Amino acid sequence: MSDNVKGYKQNINWYPGHMTSARRMMEENISLVDVVIEILDARIPYSSRNPDIDKLAANKFRLLILSKSDLADPAVTKEWIEHFNKNGIKAISADTRSRKDLKDINKLVREVCKEKIERDKKKGLRERPVKAMIVGIPNSGKSTFINSVMGKTQAKTGNKPGVTKGKQWIRSGNDLEFLDTPGILWPKFDDEDVGLRLAMTGAINDNILPLYDIAVNLILYLQNNYCNNIYERYKIEDGFSPEEYLHEIAKIRNCIKKGGEADADRAARLLIDDFRSGRLGRISLEKI
Repeated sequence: MSDNVKGYKQNINWYPGHMTSARRMMEENISLVDVVIEILDARIPYSSRNPDIDKLAANKFRLLILSKSDLADPAVTKEWIEHFNKNGIKAISADTRSRKDLKDINKLVREVCKEKIERDKKKGLRERPVKAMIVGIPNSGKSTFINSVMGKTQAKTGNKPGVTKGKQWIRSGNDLEFLDTPGILWPKFDDEDVGLRLAMTGAINDNILPLYDIAVNLILYLQNNYCNNIYERYKIEDGFSPEEYLHEIAKIRNCIKKGGEADADRAARLLIDDFRSGRLGRISLEKI
């Protein structure tokens, strides 16, 4: 997306105190688990991978789950899955709200930990449940994943970052235990595009972001990659600048200020909501 970023200079960083505490809690508990399951956003598999997790889980078995796959471009998601698997990290895609997509997750986790399970058997150790730490950025779908696997509400969920506040141990059957953890970002985004993508998908609190600028950059990306999605949703012909698109959306959706002026800020919020909910279609912001 770097060649498409339009006039965006603000440094997007969000690392409040509770994230420092959450990272410390994960460091203190990593020795208790066998495998780290990282929940990624299928629309941004690269940007939603926290580099701190790779350091934290360096000696653990790994499983990547590309969540919200129902919102992402399926062909692009397939390429990402193949990419991760070729590089030695087991990865699957899933609509984490669907039990169907996750019905075999216990079996898959045990397959990932097969080496450890067999090693324990050879030592004559009594078999115990595999312990998995669930990690990911805010609003990636960690708690939704756990609730879908369990078939009932075990972890708090929400469509904004910061819902999970502390650790929770949750048992799945007789052979798997999940440690749910709060979503954390990392202290500084060296790549401006990563911050933009995280903002577009809702991983960063909207209250501290200029949504108009985020929307302008989202439109620019859509124009270059998913132009038909804009037309299908808003019936606006191509040929407008991103700023003009927002004004056209404002007029079409009756986002009008007193005096008849188009409310581009309201249109920006509407566009971002349409993208995040999937009403703009299945869109991936990152490609291999």
